[in-house]
Amino acid sequence: MTFSLLLRSSALASVVVLGAQAASAETFRWASTTDPQTMDPHAVNAAPVLSFLNNIYEGLVRRNQNMQIEPSLATSWEPLEAENGWRFHLREGVTFQDGAEFNAEDVLFSYQRASDEAADVRSWFAPVSEVRVVDDFTVDFVTTAPNPLFPDSIANFMILDKGWAEANDAALPARDAENFATMNVNGTGAFSLTSRDPGVETRLVPNPTWWDEAQHNVTEAVFTPIGNSATGLAALLSGEIDFIQPIPLQDVAQVESRDGFKVLEGEETRVIMFGFGHEHEKLLYSTDVTDANPFQDPKVRLAAAHAIDIDAIDRVIMRGKIQAASQLVPAGISGYSEANADRPAYDPERAKELLAEAGYPDGFSFGLKCTNDRYINDEALCRAAASMFAAVGLKAELTTGPVRDYWTQLREDDFDMYLLGWSPGTFDAEHPIRFLLHSQDDEKKLGSWNFGNYSNARVDELLPLIQEEIDPAARQALIDELVGITQDEVAYIPLYTQPLIWAAKENIDLTQRADNFFMLRWVTIN
Repeated sequence: MTFSLLLRSSALASVVVLGAQAASAETFRWASTTDPQTMDPHAVNAAPVLSFLNNIYEGLVRRNQNMQIEPSLATSWEPLEAENGWRFHLREGVTFQDGAEFNAEDVLFSYQRASDEAADVRSWFAPVSEVRVVDDFTVDFVTTAPNPLFPDSIANFMILDKGWAEANDAALPARDAENFATMNVNGTGAFSLTSRDPGVETRLVPNPTWWDEAQHNVTEAVFTPIGNSATGLAALLSGEIDFIQPIPLQDVAQVESRDGFKVLEGEETRVIMFGFGHEHEKLLYSTDVTDANPFQDPKVRLAAAHAIDIDAIDRVIMRGKIQAASQLVPAGISGYSEANADRPAYDPERAKELLAEAGYPDGFSFGLKCTNDRYINDEALCRAAASMFAAVGLKAELTTGPVRDYWTQLREDDFDMYLLGWSPGTFDAEHPIRFLLHSQDDEKKLGSWNFGNYSNARVDELLPLIQEEIDPAARQALIDELVGITQDEVAYIPLYTQPLIWAAKENIDLTQRADNFFMLRWVTIN
């Protein structure tokens, strides 16, 4: 497994201060563009939610500063001997923040909750056929086939207290609604929630009963979502906050020139891409094509890919900070297909030829949906892309909006083309295959973020083979075949790997992980 990208990103900005608990205690204030839309760790499979809640809840395993898997609520694990799957040995003496004891029943309950149809994270458990409680501190996860990646795949599977959830009518997550777990928490993690005002402010304090040794000196952590980048930067430079993620690329030089502040740069494992409504029989937002969906033709999708000038986007919008992407994981990630490293070249004339071959010599209009507060310069990216599309005859009617409304619109098929960013939770190419490329299949818990329902029978056949194959060369050959298919069919248009651009006061030590997760347990105020 290759982690060169992860280690390189972490090394750029990772500072771990041991013995921090002996340092002076401090209030830490930080901001980000996106507020976590829920406190329920099973309701929304999105990085702002999972990153924030990893400070409060814990899983059986966790990732360290260098993205490697290490024990958390499980102290060890090993493959089952007589069947496919894994046995996890649980940590004893752990309590939830309300004092309830953690045990195997909480793991079983959390699995049942997280794999339910109501959960947005249920695809994590697509390989699981059964979970068994062996005793109070031993749990077996039985899988349908050998699954060597399974422990890595559940790093963000967080455990709820069974009794607390059931007593508060939160036995199931509420993805598109609210329940008690939407606003309230009861984890085993390093921090606990003291107040929550969605969209305004969230306050955390250290959990005094946490089982692990604290490596921070934070006595209170105050999070404020700031959607406007100029406002966020002003809050940092005026001293109102100690840290912000991200900052606009154009403001890096300004921060670096100010005494007492620093910029932390890295490369995230997130690929930014455009997706299509593959199964849509008609365009929703076209003024000139009312009875068809031209994007169902691979030639049209390839034309759209040839219209994108990544070099210009990098130069003008991303200030030379991005790496062009050819597939749904960046180079350096396990399973990356070197055999398919080339992406469609910027070639507007070829784009026009392809549109003419598909029967649209004059192009057509369509709707392009994007966020304006989720990814770095996302609105500017989409405006630039719309201009590039227009140059070849693809007239994009651009709609941008906040991420809090965006996922609901995509789940309701309210788009012709859309913007998406994806970071592989397992740091392996299998992850986006399972979520973004496999046909939507609720029964098998697959394709849950495949909004346009791209579907290819061979791709669906290859996924379980990739999950089961242990021989690295044979596994890579399967991935290479699959990536080749999805590139030929232009299932998505991969654009680039998103950069990590954080800013902080000079006296703040923290860790910048390649998954863009921010962990309070590694923060020290000097």
